[in-house]
Amino acid sequence: MLTTSAAGSLPAERIPVIVGVGEIVDRPKDILEGLEPLALLEQAVRRAELDAGAKLVGDTGSLDVVNFLSWRYRDPDKLLAQRLGMTPAHSHYGPVGGESPIRFLHEAALRIARGECEVAVVCGAEAQSTATKAERAGVTLPWTPFAHDVEEPKRGAAFQKPLAVKLGVFRPVSVYPFYEVATSAAWGQTPREALQESGDLWSRYSAVAAYSPNAWLKRHFSSDEIITPSADNRPIAWPYTKLMVANPMVNMGAALILTSLARACAAGIAENRMVYPLGGAAAEDPRDYLARDQFVESHPQNAVLHAALDLVDGQGGNNGSAFDVIELYSCFPCVPKMARRTLGLGADVEPTVTGGLTFFGAPLNTYMTHAACAMVRRVRGGAGRGLLYGQGGFVTKHHALVLSREAPRAPLAQETSVQAIADRSRGAVPDFVTEASGKGKVESFTVLYDRDGEIEHGAVMLRTEANARTLARVPARDTTTLAALMDLDRTPVGSIGEITTAGDGVPEWQLS
Repeated sequence: MLTTSAAGSLPAERIPVIVGVGEIVDRPKDILEGLEPLALLEQAVRRAELDAGAKLVGDTGSLDVVNFLSWRYRDPDKLLAQRLGMTPAHSHYGPVGGESPIRFLHEAALRIARGECEVAVVCGAEAQSTATKAERAGVTLPWTPFAHDVEEPKRGAAFQKPLAVKLGVFRPVSVYPFYEVATSAAWGQTPREALQESGDLWSRYSAVAAYSPNAWLKRHFSSDEIITPSADNRPIAWPYTKLMVANPMVNMGAALILTSLARACAAGIAENRMVYPLGGAAAEDPRDYLARDQFVESHPQNAVLHAALDLVDGQGGNNGSAFDVIELYSCFPCVPKMARRTLGLGADVEPTVTGGLTFFGAPLNTYMTHAACAMVRRVRGGAGRGLLYGQGGFVTKHHALVLSREAPRAPLAQETSVQAIADRSRGAVPDFVTEASGKGKVESFTVLYDRDGEIEHGAVMLRTEANARTLARVPARDTTTLAALMDLDRTPVGSIGEITTAGDGVPEWQLS
């Protein structure tokens, strides 16, 4: 029995290694033929075991299932375990969060490193495309009965202030623009320059998806196609069009199998099939985005990415070129744009091994499970080190994980949180007020559109004369103010206007 590794004195039983990855994409010709999430999970895990080339699933001691929203089950992790004939001591169905697959991978690796289990499985799936089509067609799907008595997980509006909900800025597509506008202004960009950067970056994501066998939308889009509104690319929330936001209407599943180096060697798994987690980090911001100090950067994102850099350069440096390949979470352009700056990478960075949540597809919380599968394949193919960065909420929860072809030289650090570092960077948070009058200065904004591409209203984040924060509406009829906000050649951040209260009690803002 192997007891030590080539890494030196580390016990091989305590060195976690990823040995199997599996994915499935379901495009049924008939709605009734569509696979439910539980079936997608089962097939993904079985494919991962086939990829590993060894019988491991039956000995699974740790199972993490990423939260899914297209169907509701009672204890889906236990249902999956029954299907797969496993009895894991750790069986977990996770909360909502796009970072959760990376967190689960990291935690599974740590369990192996602590000797708590030999085999771990992380998996996730969604069948939103089929579920939505069935609902629209009034078709009853032959799936496991929907668990109506299971409470839907809290999302979006549950964590936001009533005024934000009333103004429609409580969904990801309407909150991320606040970061988009604020960051570009802080970077000295005009809105036109920021939009061009987003288009160029998204085009790079689409180029990867175009050649991915598992991508939902396999086409390389030009930057202009992505950023220019059209009949097929309607505006959704300024400055985002349909081709700049995550696409959840997919049916996908993915799974990864981890085991110890000792177990992998005993099972006869070839060394060139093994990928080692070197470690990572996690941090988060308040779930109420209005309780944050600013929107020009994310302190938790910075802390997490710098910690990942520390793992590969040991100096707390700022050059992400130490990674051979990276996956920067891509629900909306502002996230990877901030991340690449923190990593010290130029605009020509290859930001993905997967294709992005617009083009590869966004199976909601589980995109990064697919990204991890793609990263494992790239590292097996010759890349030395890979960075997986996931985030969830509204730039809220962040987790990074570093993978390598080489075995670690030191045990995995059991402490993963860099929350204290993120918190130390946070400035004073302004008071939030729901009633305001007088002058208001623009901190950020967005404009919401209906499905026909018509403006519903603008939503402006403001600082009052007392430096409190508030939100205000810009009615669709105020075309002058809206035109100034959406001027491509001048940022509206810092503009002054008048705050009044409308008849329905909602603050409104008009440019002075």
